[in-house]
Amino acid sequence: MSQQITPYLWFDGQAEEAATYYVSVFDDGRILNVQRYGEGGPAPAGTAMIVELELNGQRFIALNGGPQHTFSEAVSFHVSCREQSEVDRLWKQLTADGGEPGQCGWLKDRWGLSWQIIPVALPEMLGDSDPERAGRVVRAMLGMQKIDIQGLRDAYDGRD
Repeated sequence: MSQQITPYLWFDGQAEEAATYYVSVFDDGRILNVQRYGEGGPAPAGTAMIVELELNGQRFIALNGGPQHTFSEAVSFHVSCREQSEVDRLWKQLTADGGEPGQCGWLKDRWGLSWQIIPVALPEMLGDSDPERAGRVVRAMLGMQKIDIQGLRDAYDGRD
């Protein structure tokens, strides 16, 4: 069965640039299709109207819809990472060229789209049945922008 729900991202002229960038960031990313505006459209002929892309098996659609709508933190994309090196790489790439680091693993990319770059170890530690251990992890996380797995483990084990 094909993907039934697809995130639809509204851009102001940067849909193709953003899609091209996103597929370069994720190892299994690819552009699936680009539909372009024709003569008499709201953008110059040849400008991308809709860009369909896939990131790690998840399909997205990017639309050049104009300046009427912008992204907010009300919607974000959660990326599960196995290793610190993956957290570091994604954080660096997605905050590059005007992106903004946030708290607790959240960031905004240069287009204002919010991402959560979260190691799989975080929810595992937060779900510990020992409330003291989980609490130490929460306190450590609240002091972080980019999540540091070793910092979380140190807090988890009481070495904070």
